[in-house]
Amino acid sequence: MTTPRTPYLRVDVGRLDANLTRVADRAASAGVALRPHAKTHKSVEVARRQLEAGAVGLTVATIGEAEVFVDGGCFDVFVAYPLWVDATAAARLRSLAERAVVAIGVDSVAGAEQAAGLLAGSGVEVLVEVDCGQRRTGVLPAGAGTVALAAARAGLGVRGVFTFPGHSYAPDALASAAVDEATALAEAATSVRAVGLDVRVLSGGSTPSLAASDLDVLTELRPGVYAFGDAQQWELGVLDPRDVALTCRATVVSHAGGRLVLDAGSKALGADRASYATGWGRLPAYDAARVVLLSEHHAVVDLAGAELPALGSVVDLVPNHVCAAVNLHDTLWAERDGALVAWTVAARGRNS
Repeated sequence: MTTPRTPYLRVDVGRLDANLTRVADRAASAGVALRPHAKTHKSVEVARRQLEAGAVGLTVATIGEAEVFVDGGCFDVFVAYPLWVDATAAARLRSLAERAVVAIGVDSVAGAEQAAGLLAGSGVEVLVEVDCGQRRTGVLPAGAGTVALAAARAGLGVRGVFTFPGHSYAPDALASAAVDEATALAEAATSVRAVGLDVRVLSGGSTPSLAASDLDVLTELRPGVYAFGDAQQWELGVLDPRDVALTCRATVVSHAGGRLVLDAGSKALGADRASYATGWGRLPAYDAARVVLLSEHHAVVDLAGAELPALGSVVDLVPNHVCAAVNLHDTLWAERDGALVAWTVAARGRNS
């Protein structure tokens, strides 16, 4: 196959498979289900590798993503999002439930009753989302039973509770967020059981907090970024740069100002930069280098005194946030033994 034009996303298949196996083995050894979040890769090829490695199903963010992966052969999906279900969404979920095991998130009595009014009898189950500290969505853990009871009384099966320790994305919060996660899920489970309902699943997990997750409490893990890694995980110390499986391959187009200028800007890398990040991306071949300026089609790199690669040469960049980068591309170029194979980013743009 002809080498793609830069900038393009390259996947090191050996590193990808090693990442998938490492996390799957940890979950299996603890007797915990692994349900990785597919919004990171949006690729049926990667999803199949996750399932082959031992995942019980996939997590997605939208109904559109669920449709892509069910069409691609994954027959167990959880939409980990507090959906407001209207007639159109209900029809799509009912159609999915005819072909796959489907669950959705709810985080309010109104949301649970709305979903039940349109989905009762479909086989779609719900998990109640609880907030463990990110302060985004989710009911307080003590209120999980009220939401679960509303869903059950209106005719929906309740699978359990879930949370996302998103506040783990901070250098000083990797372990404490995992404690918050376990505490919130345990309290939520108590709340649901107190209203007479069973709790089969306590679902959590994020890539930064994964190593610290309390697998005596959680019954299911939903990390996403672990498959590829990114510069955020590198900076947080969660992932060794030698385990990063996805890079953006870019061409050196300029040495203006004595710095390295590459043809991969925000439209190839994404524009995310967390408060703790030291740049807009990193270079595996130059540990001290940072992307210090990012515009739509330029990445300006300070190589910290290293010799500038020649004009026209090709280098690899690690995006700060791999999920955002993948969503900007139609294709992932999977490389093994020097050969490139195109993997379609099939769920790109499936935002509803």
